[in-house]
Amino acid sequence: MSRVGDRIKQVRETKEVSQKQLGKKIGVSEGFINDIELGKKVINEKLLEKISKILGEEIEDRSVAFEDALESEERNPKLERPIAGKVNEVWNDAFSSVLKDVAIYKYDLVKAIGKKQMPIISNKVEGYAQDKVLFLEIENDDMLGFRICSGDIAFAHLTHEIENNSISLLDYNGERVLRQIKKLDSNKVLLISNRISLKTDTVPHNDIKVIAKLDSIQFKL
Repeated sequence: MSRVGDRIKQVRETKEVSQKQLGKKIGVSEGFINDIELGKKVINEKLLEKISKILGEEIEDRSVAFEDALESEERNPKLERPIAGKVNEVWNDAFSSVLKDVAIYKYDLVKAIGKKQMPIISNKVEGYAQDKVLFLEIENDDMLGFRICSGDIAFAHLTHEIENNSISLLDYNGERVLRQIKKLDSNKVLLISNRISLKTDTVPHNDIKVIAKLDSIQFKL
C-alpha cells in the first residue's frame, strides 16, 4: 500500500465514509478508490485536492511530501547511471509472466533452431499447456496443396491423439512426415499429402505415431 493510499484510507475510515460514497462524490468507481488505497493507481494533484476537500482534512501535509522530493530530484538529477544488466533483468522478470519463449524445431525435435514469443493467457499458450507448445519449420513441400510450403513456420502442440481431419507431424514408414489424417473406421486412417498432386495412403492406426498437431501457419512472403 502506498503512503498516499494509506493516508486516504485512514482519513476516510476516521470520517466514516465508505469507498463507494467517496467514489460517488468525486465521480469515480468504488474499485478506483480501492485501487488508490492499495497503491495500484497513482492519482494526480487535482484529484488529491478534491479528496482532501470532501474528507475535510488535508492529505498532502503528512503523506505527499515525497512528491516535492521527487520534483527536487528531477531538477537536480543524480549522475548515477542504472546498471544495464539489472534493468534488463527487471524487464525480463516482468515479461516472463506474460510472454513465453516458444522454441522452433525441425521435424526431429532434437534441437531448437530459434524461438518466438507468445502471450500467456490463464497460464496457457493458445489454450495449451506451456510445456506442450512449439513451432515447426516446414522442411519440404509435401503439403503444398494445403498452402504449407518449405520454410513456413507452423505453431503446433504435442499430442499422440489421432484427430480426424487434422494436419499432424507423425512417424510413418520410418520417417517423420507431415500429413492430413482422415479416420476411415476404428482401425484405419487415410494419410493425405499433396506436393504436385493428391496422394493418399490407407494404413492401420498402429502403423503411425502422432507427434504433434498443427494449429496455424505463418507463411513466407
